[in-house]
Amino acid sequence: MSIRFTAKVGRGMVALTVAAGLALGVAGCGGGGDGDDKSSPSASAPKDSGSQPSAQEGQADAPLAELKGTDGLLLRVTSAQRDAGGFVTVSGSLKNDGAESVAIPAQTSGDETEVIKHGQSLGGATLVDSKGKKRYYVLRDTDGRPLTTTGLTTLEGGQELPVFMQFPAPPAGTADVALQLPTFSSGTIKISG
Repeated sequence: MSIRFTAKVGRGMVALTVAAGLALGVAGCGGGGDGDDKSSPSASAPKDSGSQPSAQEGQADAPLAELKGTDGLLLRVTSAQRDAGGFVTVSGSLKNDGAESVAIPAQTSGDETEVIKHGQSLGGATLVDSKGKKRYYVLRDTDGRPLTTTGLTTLEGGQELPVFMQFPAPPAGTADVALQLPTFSSGTIKISG
């Protein structure tokens, strides 16, 4: 029994180490922040804190893209920041443009068992590099938790929720990629950094 316990502790330490490294990377690519370090816990998202957004200090005047979803849902992308650590953080907001309460479609979590078992999220999102002919999926920690906003259920009419997603970074020469999220239209975004 103690061997199992030790294995679990070791796996947890690996997850904690990976999460801490990603959190440092997110903090380093926050972009002109106001000193608010709320971005780090969301990147390391060990369990319930995944619903907090990553670096979201200053929203751009015009969004990079707006992806329309079902029942009046709107995903507004305000930044796509490349980090030297080898990943891209896409930040923005999910808004219910309608007057009635809307359930976030379960399909946004994707169809991977490891991601779904950690609750509803934006784990089904992908970045598509048509030039390099590659698709990049949302990053996961060593326990299979997606590095994205989690705990999504419903949005009341007019409610807006800050969201983030982290992906492996495409090659440095690639700036324009398509962001795809199940049940939403696709949109082209420009990666900065």
